[in-house]
Amino acid sequence: MPATALFDVDGTLLDTSYWHTVAWTEALAQFGHYPAMARIHGAIGMGGDQLLDHVLGEDRDRGEDDAVSTAHQALFARLWPGLRAFDGAADLLRELNRRGWRIVLASSASGRDLAVMRRVLDADEVIDAATSADDVDAGKPAPDLVHAALDKARAEAGQALFVGDTPWDVQAAAQAEVPRIAVLSGGFGERALRAAGALEVHTTVADLLTGLDASALADPSRYAGSR
Repeated sequence: MPATALFDVDGTLLDTSYWHTVAWTEALAQFGHYPAMARIHGAIGMGGDQLLDHVLGEDRDRGEDDAVSTAHQALFARLWPGLRAFDGAADLLRELNRRGWRIVLASSASGRDLAVMRRVLDADEVIDAATSADDVDAGKPAPDLVHAALDKARAEAGQALFVGDTPWDVQAAAQAEVPRIAVLSGGFGERALRAAGALEVHTTVADLLTGLDASALADPSRYAGSR
């Protein structure tokens, strides 16, 4: 069984974290909620249900949650033309594929958003599988998405590494007992990422690619076939 590299997409491979912050800010404002954008950004990377808990509180009236989430989806879709992959993102996936890694996108985006982001990333020839919000009941930081990605890769936790950009990514992978690498490109600091359980922190995926030989992703044979 080959080793598997699991990648978050938003904020890790694509520069979308602040677009999501704007979309959630506008969606919440439509329903009379005006939390600070910094608070909203701090919840980016969570599943939509957990994000609203974090921003509005768990004791809120949940009757409008679906409508707020739908508004966020519509507002984010308006931003699709401005989406771009981070420099080096596709090159990193291709190099890992060349070294023998299986590549799985462990995304909690909607299936529609994920399809758009995959076109922007333009590396489908080396992507073996992908998850979306449709694959789980609970979003990050619950481990469900990481488990779903492992299932799609037919891999055990010890055969995989996870790369993400938020503490919620790192916590989800930690709960699934998958080793974690983090990047700073989503706007979270190194201290927060390490406190969540990141074993390595790189500035961007381009920096991870440059320093690949010194990272845990250097040698897939360390993880292939392990249990």
